[in-house]
Amino acid sequence: MLLRDQQRALHAYNAVATVQRQQQNDYEIAVNDLGSNILRSGLSAAIASVQRLGNRGDVLLGHLASAGIPGLENATAQNLAQRVRELDAESYMIATRELLQVASWLKRAVQASFEEN
Repeated sequence: MLLRDQQRALHAYNAVATVQRQQQNDYEIAVNDLGSNILRSGLSAAIASVQRLGNRGDVLLGHLASAGIPGLENATAQNLAQRVRELDAESYMIATRELLQVASWLKRAVQASFEEN
């Protein structure tokens, strides 16, 4: 049985491994901005900023949606923002804390997996 942090790490490395070579630069920028955007503007605004990237943000939204966040189970890239906005205050705080951890692991996985240009 894996600890929650081990599950996050496994999810992050598996997710980052699926990013295609031509998407890596945009993905890396979005991942690097995600944690600070959550802290600065809140989870809902951070998700909206990823959505504004259009096709460049879809992969990251999918990875966040599939992270198994409490209250956001079975979310998809298309409905993640809506699902976040529908959370009650307590669930929103839990999701924020959990997605900050996921963002941290995604950032580590990108640093370890993507080749330097």
